[in-house]
Amino acid sequence: MIRNTHINLKDRIDRERLPQHVAIIMDGNGRWAMRRGNKRIFGHRNAVAAVRDTVEAAAELGIHYLTLYAFSTENWKRPRTEVDALMSLLVSTIDAETKTLVDNNVRLYSIGNIQALPPNVQHQLLQTIDITRQNNGLNLVLALSYSSHWEIIKAVQDIAKRILAREIHPDDIDAHIFEQYLGTAGMPEPELLIRTSGEYRLSNFLLWQIAYTELFFTKTLWPDFRREHLYEALLDYQRRERRFGKTTGQLHRTMKINS
Repeated sequence: MIRNTHINLKDRIDRERLPQHVAIIMDGNGRWAMRRGNKRIFGHRNAVAAVRDTVEAAAELGIHYLTLYAFSTENWKRPRTEVDALMSLLVSTIDAETKTLVDNNVRLYSIGNIQALPPNVQHQLLQTIDITRQNNGLNLVLALSYSSHWEIIKAVQDIAKRILAREIHPDDIDAHIFEQYLGTAGMPEPELLIRTSGEYRLSNFLLWQIAYTELFFTKTLWPDFRREHLYEALLDYQRRERRFGKTTGQLHRTMKINS
């Protein structure tokens, strides 16, 4: 019965109206573990299955970009034992999943302050990024040691250096140029952002990029998130009218002209 529900939800999705880019704030691992009387790292370990199922589902549907908020700059403030366990889990998971990424034509990217990660994490991450470089299916983007504040400040610093070097004039800077200095340069902006665990905040994630992104919040804790939850979010997205500041009438007139 559950499997039929999965199929029915998937069949209802309009493949012609899929978002190119879906971003997910994966939240609730710690609470999932604590409700079961376990340490927080138990939740992080069980979250791997949610990542695997979601990535496979996105790839099967033909979504081009999937960005997962895996570790924020603020997460460095957590207890040392939890951070160390997370870093160890990150290395082992990327290593274990590399073959699956290759087999499913998934290309791995990362955004964030990667230099802040331990050397072994950087090595494994960059190795898998290189191995999957030729894949041309789903682009899986891991946001690691990432926050929008860090990203935007770094972009400003990089632009300022080019101004000082007289390589760019301040008056030439616009949104298009600014976006070239973000970690997501060259990627489409997310059309759908999903946050799990019932929290209603953005937690310093892709703040520049989600100016017109549709938001979907679910009470499902991340370790319990599966492809049917992704299907539900996509169906909700497809029921919405994306106006980008225009009126409904303007949109309908544009649609008639283009049809």
